[in-house]
Amino acid sequence: MRGLRYPVQTLLELLGSGMTFEEVLADYPDLEREDLLAVLEFAALTVGGQRVTLGAA
Repeated sequence: MRGLRYPVQTLLELLGSGMTFEEVLADYPDLEREDLLAVLEFAALTVGGQRVTLGAA
C-alpha cells in the first residue's frame, strides 16, 4: 500500500484486536485512513474473491 512496508496481516490484527482506525493512525502516523480501508478491501478480496466498495464514514 502506497509503498509503505506494513504487513497487511499486522494491520488486520490491530483492527481485529479492537483498535479503532483512529488508534491505529495515532500509533502509525505515516498511515492514512485510506490505507486502512485498502487493507480491509484486500482482506475481503482474499477471503471472498469479490470486489467490495467501502463507503466513506
